[in-house]
Amino acid sequence: MPKRVFDSARASWFLLGAVMMCLIAFNGYLAVSSVKELSSTQTSLTNTGDIITKLNNLHLSLLSAESGQRGYLLTDDELYLEPYQEALLQVRAQVADVKTIQSEMPEQQLRINEIVRLSEAKIAELTETVELARQNKEALALKLLRTDRGQNIYMELRALFDVVGQTEKSNREDLFLRLSKGRKDALLNFILSGVMSSVLVVLMLFLSFINVRKERKYLDVLEMQNENLAIKVEERTQELRLYSEELSRSNRELEDFAFVASHDLQEPLRKIQAFGDRLESSFSQDLGEKGLDYLKRMRNAANRMSLLISDLLDFSRINTRGRDFADTDLNEVVNDALDDLEIAMQESGAQVNTSTLPVIQADNSQLHQLFLNLLSNAIKFRKPDTAPVISITVAIHEPNIMQQAICDNWYHIEFKDNGIGFAEEYAEKIFTPFQRLHGRSEYKGTGIGLAVCRRIVERHRGLIYASGEPGTGSTFTLVLPADATPFGSKGD
Repeated sequence: MPKRVFDSARASWFLLGAVMMCLIAFNGYLAVSSVKELSSTQTSLTNTGDIITKLNNLHLSLLSAESGQRGYLLTDDELYLEPYQEALLQVRAQVADVKTIQSEMPEQQLRINEIVRLSEAKIAELTETVELARQNKEALALKLLRTDRGQNIYMELRALFDVVGQTEKSNREDLFLRLSKGRKDALLNFILSGVMSSVLVVLMLFLSFINVRKERKYLDVLEMQNENLAIKVEERTQELRLYSEELSRSNRELEDFAFVASHDLQEPLRKIQAFGDRLESSFSQDLGEKGLDYLKRMRNAANRMSLLISDLLDFSRINTRGRDFADTDLNEVVNDALDDLEIAMQESGAQVNTSTLPVIQADNSQLHQLFLNLLSNAIKFRKPDTAPVISITVAIHEPNIMQQAICDNWYHIEFKDNGIGFAEEYAEKIFTPFQRLHGRSEYKGTGIGLAVCRRIVERHRGLIYASGEPGTGSTFTLVLPADATPFGSKGD
C-alpha cells in the first residue's frame, strides 16, 4: 500500500514537473520571439531614420554647393569659392555614406542608387563649370549653366528625395505602430506567463501539502511495521544464536565421535590385518589355493576399509582442523607435491609443465593435499601406453560482485592432462564422495579424493570445476583469491 502511494506521488510530481518544464519552454519561446520582434522593429526604425537623415544632409549639401557655384559664376568673386569647395567636399563624403545604405524595401534601394548616380553627375557638372570659370572661360561656363543641364539633374534629384523621404516616413510610421503593438503583445505575454506560473506554484504547494500528509500517514504505518519487524528480527536472531550454539556443540560432538569411531574401527581392522598376515605366514600350505584366495580378499577388504576410514576422517576435519592462512608460494606447493609423486612419475614417465605461480594467503598443508590429489589423479587416470603430460597454467581472474567482497585479486589456475578424460555429464558428479566412474580393479582409490579437493577449495572461498572429453583428457580449474580468510572464520 505505501509503495503504491509513493508511486502515485512520484507520478504526480513527475507530471507537474513536465507541465512546468513545458510552460517554462513556452514562456521562453514567447519571450525570445517578443524580444526578436521588438529588436527587429527597433533596428528597422533606426535604419529608416538613418536613411532620411543621410538623404536630407546630402540634399542640403548639394544646394549649398550649387549656391556657391552660381555665386562664383555670376560675381567672379573668389569669396564664393571657399563655401563652394567645403560644400563640395561634404557632398562627396555624403555620397560615399549614402552608398552604404541598405534599405529593407527593394524599390527604395533602386531609388537610392539612382540618387547616388545623379549626385555624382551633379558633382561633375558643378566641377566642370567652376573649372571653366577659373580658367577665364566665363562665357563658356555661363553657356553651360544656361543649358539647364544642372537644373534638370537637380530637379530629378529633388523628386527622388521627395519620393524616398515620403516612403521612408510612411514606413517609419508603420514601424512605430508595429513597435507599439509588439510592446503591448510582449506585456500581455509576460502577464499571462506570470499568471500561469502563479497558478502552477499554488498547485505545486497544494500537491506538496497533500503528499506530505499522505507520506506522514504511511511513514507512521511503516515505523510501526519496522518496530514489529525489529522485534521479530531480534526473536529470530536469538533463535539463530541458540541454533548456532547447538550446531557448534553438535560439531564438536561429531568431531569427537569421528575420532573415537576411527580409532575404534581402526583397531579391529589392524587385528584383522595382523591375524591375516599370521595365517598367511603360518598356515598358507594348510589353507590351500581356495583358502588363500579368501584370505587375500579379506586382507584387501580390510586395507580398503582402513583407507576409507582415514579418508573420511580427513574429509570431516578439513574445516575443523585446518591451519590459519599465511603467505603460501604455490610454486613450492607444486614442487613438494611432485617430490611426493616422484616414484609414480618415474614409473609412468609423466611430464609436468608448470608456469610461474603466485603467492597467496592459504593453508599450506591443505593446498599441498589439493595439488597432490589433482596431480596423482592425472597420473593415475592415464591412457595405456601413453606417458601423462600435465600442464599447470595461471591467469588473472576477473571477480564478480560477490568475489570482490572477499578480495580484489583472484587467480585462475588450470590442471590439464592428456589422460582418459570423462563425459561432460559427470563433470559435477565426480566431486561427490564415493562417486567412481571406473571399477576398483581398473583404478584404485576410495572415490573421495575430489570431494576432499572441493572442501579444501571451498574453505579457501574459491571454486573448483572440471571439464573433459573421453579419450582426450581432463581439465580441472581452480579459482582462488589472493588474500582471504578461511571460510567459517567470520561466522559464515
